Amino acid sequence: MKAASIAEIKKQLVKLDQGELLEIALRLARFKKENKELLTYVLFLSENEAAYGGYLCEEIEEQFRASPNMHKKTLRKTIRVMDKCLRFSGSKETELTVRVYFCRSLISSETPFRDRKVMFNMYAGQIKKIKKLIDAYHEDLQHDYRREFQDLDLG
Repeated sequence: MKAASIAEIKKQLVKLDQGELLEIALRLARFKKENKELLTYVLFLSENEAAYGGYLCEEIEEQFRASPNMHKKTLRKTIRVMDKCLRFSGSKETELTVRVYFCRSLISSETPFRDRKVMFNMYAGQIKKIKKLIDAYHEDLQHDYRREFQDLDLG
């Protein structure tokens, strides 16, 4: 089956009443864990974006505590979960905060990521995303952020 476009889906959803929309949302939540996680974010966590960012940072901290000397598989999993949760938010400030926290946690951990090419490339990918986020800000804020995050090798 070919999926309908977002515009087509929106047109159909507008026609439905509240009960039918509730039924569809619950049905979506049953089919995939990611749908349930997104609904949890939208319904319970989206009102306080700063708290959500703090929650994500705590999750990252927990991963580093559980495995202080991470292997590339564990590091890749942590990045994948972080990316998924940041997609739910869509907030650039939250994304910047969480990605910087991840990089700082990796630097302060016992993981010798600089010696391992694959792990260093994962770190470099996060730095690249941080630079892209900073470039989206106003020039004055860009300068401030670059100074604040110099220790991450933003260059």
